[in-house]
Amino acid sequence: MTAAHGDEGQDALLRRLESVAVKASGLIESQAPLAPQLINHSENTTYLLRNSDGAEAKILRIHRTDYHSPAAIKSELAWIDALREDEGVHTPHILPGRDGVRIHFIKTDDVPEGRQCVFFEFLAGDEPNGDNLMPAFPDLGAITARMHRHARNWTLPDGFERFHWNVETAFGDAPHWGHWHHGPNLNDERGKLFTRLVETLSHRLGRFGDSRERYGLVHADMRLANLLIHEGDTRVIDFDDSGISWYLYDLATALSFIEERPDVPALIAAWLEGYRREEKISQAEEDEIPTFLMLRRMLILAWMGSHSETDLAQSLGNEYTDISCDLAETYLAQFG
Repeated sequence: MTAAHGDEGQDALLRRLESVAVKASGLIESQAPLAPQLINHSENTTYLLRNSDGAEAKILRIHRTDYHSPAAIKSELAWIDALREDEGVHTPHILPGRDGVRIHFIKTDDVPEGRQCVFFEFLAGDEPNGDNLMPAFPDLGAITARMHRHARNWTLPDGFERFHWNVETAFGDAPHWGHWHHGPNLNDERGKLFTRLVETLSHRLGRFGDSRERYGLVHADMRLANLLIHEGDTRVIDFDDSGISWYLYDLATALSFIEERPDVPALIAAWLEGYRREEKISQAEEDEIPTFLMLRRMLILAWMGSHSETDLAQSLGNEYTDISCDLAETYLAQFG
């Protein structure tokens, strides 16, 4: 989940981007010609490239403009490689083009400004069952702990560049995803409630601190759509939001859009049980989990305001803000 595409309508943009996907499909080794099929368009645009008999499949990600620099994309790919090679986390291989290049800048007549593109291995698997998440959460906690352990011990490559996800980039003058007060269905009363919430979150996160044990490189979007389960193996995809933040932010992202569910405390407990198989987590950290859930909630609210044209924002609708108000009241009653 990332920054907006601008004012262009989604359908018009997709028509243009298809020309990039068609051109890209000819840049990678394949046994037979590959045809692009749109998988997802929310921030980046993702295509499945497949030949006519379905025997060969690859993933193409077309980046939106003016968000990640080539250095930042290179840094993302470096961590994906290192997690798989050093820690055994099942991440997709990055596929170079015929020229050996891993990040392609592709221009077409329809997209003269050009787009950065990356090819990934196609990984088989299904998203965890949203109706029965409990079996997946201990393993998710364990995998997340392994990723955090790697981040703590990994020497960042020269020129490593990723966003920070912190109070300033969430609520400051130039937030990555826009301002929360542009979210849907807000009024003065709700604005005052969320202002109190942001002040409380900012205070508590400042007190929590950003020591090396608590703050480092994270996936930053561990929601169900970015996890694949295949024959008992959990695979992690889409590191586009990966950056520097509190490690507990990864738990909050795993609970995106479902924070109000009655089984959330049990899911958190299951995640913590799995996490503690691999890494320690203190009681002080555990006690602050509600703060990270509300931080994520407010970031998504801001994202919806800057992405109102997307299918995801429209599917969430005003109800997301309504539930956010209830969650904010509950949080402030305990921590405000």
